[in-house]
Amino acid sequence: MRFDKDPDVDRQESMILQAELRDHLAPKSVAILGCGGLGSNCAAMLVRTGVLHLTLVDFDTVEAENLNRQEYFLDQVGLPKVEALAATLWRIDEAVDVRTIDGCIDADGLLSMVVGADVIVEAVDAAETKAMIMQVCTRELPDTPLVAASGLAGYASANQIETIHLADKVWVAGDLVSDVRDGHALVASRVMTTAAHQANAVIRILLGLDIV
Repeated sequence: MRFDKDPDVDRQESMILQAELRDHLAPKSVAILGCGGLGSNCAAMLVRTGVLHLTLVDFDTVEAENLNRQEYFLDQVGLPKVEALAATLWRIDEAVDVRTIDGCIDADGLLSMVVGADVIVEAVDAAETKAMIMQVCTRELPDTPLVAASGLAGYASANQIETIHLADKVWVAGDLVSDVRDGHALVASRVMTTAAHQANAVIRILLGLDIV
């Protein structure tokens, strides 16, 4: 901590920087494919940081057994995830513009789901859908950044989770190894750590900064 500056000046500078950050992020648009543990937490972090245009895509409903890691609440159980998440995001910032798509993600409809997005976030569970999103986005939208995830299961050290640059406009967050299919549990701390990596990568992309 520095003692040679007026702390009130530091606070003023921080407020200016925060305002500038939000002004830059406010007009940006992010498409989030999948609104489970990754997508719901990532969306909340993006809105809290200042992103005010989101497209949310998911076909599922909120389940009580998933509240241990997803950004939902008991009174939202049974609601479509996109509807419940939109309501939560409006509670964070009533100015956020949310486009919801309650449906499955497939190759035929993917491009229409992410149209206009400055960044796409892949936050789905199924490996086949992950691969399809990667293939379609890199082939059809090579100039649109894609932030994906791989490896977040279990309760190993969160320090194993990182963000890597996979290809020209593709980044992946996770430990790249752990998988629920290997019997690992899903723990909020590691799921949310990975979601935070994704959100931070999105923010840095939107700010024109290096990701890793």
